[in-house]
Amino acid sequence: MITIGPGYDLPTFVVDEVSGEHIRQVALILDDPNPIHFDLAAVAAAGMGTREINQGGSTMAYIVNMLTAWTGSRSALKRIKCRFRDNVRAGDTVTAGGVILEVTGRGATRRALCEVWADRGDGRRVIDGTAIVMIPETSQSA
Repeated sequence: MITIGPGYDLPTFVVDEVSGEHIRQVALILDDPNPIHFDLAAVAAAGMGTREINQGGSTMAYIVNMLTAWTGSRSALKRIKCRFRDNVRAGDTVTAGGVILEVTGRGATRRALCEVWADRGDGRRVIDGTAIVMIPETSQSA
């Protein structure tokens, strides 16, 4: 049985390689006119390198995926607040992780306040923030 409490490291979620095609498809689906997501000439003209820039919301979704994989349900996520610190580009590896800061409640009402983040493969933290999630009932709190 897993003991859940402050200091518990959440299981990481890794995207081995952010797909340029996926970035372009998300831009189309969202009707996002920002050319840094699909036009390499625009990326270069903006001084942002030579690869498509992932949407910040897509990078934040990796954190949501990490929390969902741990809790077993997207509905377990009650709040997320994030700060976007840097860009993720096509071809980058991204690791989403977190640690529990505080546990409140009992039984089915147990919640965890978590520090969460997404790190690029070069070690740069691209997103940081906090989330509140319902703790899976199969776990025990400390």
